Amino acid sequence: MNQEFKSDDVLENLSRLNAMYTAFNARDSDSAINLMTTDVLWPRAFKGGFVSGHEEVRSYWAEQWREINPHVDPENFYREVDGRILVKVHLIVRSLNGTIIKDEYVGHRFTFFNGLIKKMEISELGQSFS
Repeated sequence: MNQEFKSDDVLENLSRLNAMYTAFNARDSDSAINLMTTDVLWPRAFKGGFVSGHEEVRSYWAEQWREINPHVDPENFYREVDGRILVKVHLIVRSLNGTIIKDEYVGHRFTFFNGLIKKMEISELGQSFS
């Protein structure tokens, strides 16, 4: 469903995304999850598929953090015509002993509902985002 956002809504969503990334990088899953709908869909980036809902996201992240040490820095935000927000992120994934496994730029596409994150998808960044 297409939804038009007032500029205040867009700014609030950008603020929520920044807060979510900060909480994720601090391993504060509760603060990050509080910015999501109770039925949020979240990609299992390093396992495949999606998880749904707060408890599944919390469990997935706990599992992820026991196996790898990801750090995600948002660099640019793009408002898409359908109201979603695409975030260009710098992703660095380290092993638990600190070895860099992955260092790349990817896209995170967010759908919002009533001011909360409803869905996140991972996407390739086109050349225009480089």
